[in-house]
Formats: sequence, C-alpha cells, structure tokens
Amino acid sequence: MSLRVATWNINSVRLRLDNVRRLIAEWTPDVLCLQETKSPNALFPSEAFETLGYRHRLVHGMKGYNGVAILSRVPIETSETRNWCAREDCRHALAVLPGGIELHNIYVPAGGDIPDADTNPKFAHKLQFLDEVAAWFAAKRHDDRPMMAVGDLNIAPLEADVWSHKQLLTVVSHTPVEVERLGRLQQSGGFVDVVRYFVPPPERLYTWWSYRARDWAASNRGRWLDHIWVTPGLIGELAEARVLRDSRSWPKASDHVPVMLTIGS
Repeated sequence: MSLRVATWNINSVRLRLDNVRRLIAEWTPDVLCLQETKSPNALFPSEAFETLGYRHRLVHGMKGYNGVAILSRVPIETSETRNWCAREDCRHALAVLPGGIELHNIYVPAGGDIPDADTNPKFAHKLQFLDEVAAWFAAKRHDDRPMMAVGDLNIAPLEADVWSHKQLLTVVSHTPVEVERLGRLQQSGGFVDVVRYFVPPPERLYTWWSYRARDWAASNRGRWLDHIWVTPGLIGELAEARVLRDSRSWPKASDHVPVMLTIGS
C-alpha cells in the first residue's frame, strides 16, 4: 500500500484555503494534517475538503487559536481527540488509518518568549504538555503497533535545525530543556525522525521562517519545527520525505511550510 501524509501549520485554514488547494493539486497527499487551523468546528471549511476528495475528517478546533485537523482520502477506522494540562485547547487528534497505522497530529505550545518556567506560564505549559504526552505514549506503547506522530512540535532539536545554534541556545524552541523534553517524547513512542532518516545532519533543514524577515529566503534564518516521526516497524516502508520550502513564497504564505512523507511504492 502506498500512503502519502503531509503535515502543515497553516496559520488559519480559512485564510489560507487557496494555499491548501494548491498543495493538494501539486502533491495529492492521501492524508493532510493541519495545525493552527484557528477555526471552530462549525466554521471549518469541511465542504471544500469534501469537494477535494477528503471525505474522512477529524476536526478539533476552537475560535481564533490553535486547532488541529486530520483530512483523509482513505478511510479512518477510529478517531479521538486528547486534551492535556487540564485545558481544552485543541492540540492533539489521532486517527487509525488502513493497515492499523495510528496517526497522531500534535501541536505543541510555542512557549512564549522567556525560557523560564518559573516566570513564564507559557513556557511552563509547554514543558508540562511535553511531559504529559510523553508519559501517555510510554504507558500505551506496543512494539507491534505502527504509529506516526506529525505536527508542529515547536522545537528544533539539532544544531543543524537552526540558523545559529550558538545564538539560539537561549531562545525558546532550541533551549536545552526543550530539546531534552522533545527527546524524551520521541523515545517514549520509540519514534524515528523520518526526514533526518533521509537527510541526516549536518545538512541544515528548516520548516519555519519568521514573518519579521524582510526577505526570508535571503536571510534564511530558519528553524526546523515541524516533524514526522514513525515507529521502527514502518522504517522498511519509507519511500520519500520532502520539505516543501517553495510554499513559503506563495501569496498569503504561512510562516511554516509543509513536510511530507510517502510510505510504500
């Protein structure tokens, strides 16, 4: 079976629906996972996705903030949503796809500007979120269950994942405490980073460039924040992974670009 999965922090699905249409026209993913949809479920453009062939959907959204969605051309066998840190902030949706693949679409909190959990509640929330999800994966993990975790994890773990390791060590998204927490989360599910499986460091890869840059491509001060992980049982089926960098130049672009994985031939 061939399966193409794309993940994208779209930064408002209704505002950037034309960009989603363009992604689908150019790459036809079987499953599209969106983060930061910024839409309550009642206003999510489900009819547009139905027209595009995504008849199977799990939408978990709220007004103005956060929100995740799994949109699929292939049947979804079961689905559910999860809440963390005693909040209903729409950051985790999961669906079981054909072949029993358990797909998790996760949007980790950004964490604010100050990397100090004692003085910055947003950073404390981020660390707690990572701890809770890691503990949950560790408790439910079964070695024979194929799983995939995708999404905007809001952490660039490797030196090659940021434009300047030295300058970003004290900047939220690349601090040692966040990198350690992300590593713990990855280990809790036994996950392998599929893009780095194909493109190992020291080659630099980014999926996010700030809107503040006058010319994002020229300055290229990016970070690798968007990830696709799979459990080891799926490694032998990996065919290709892509970062769709060109989408950062599309009209009304998101500050993130899609990441895409193809399984099977």
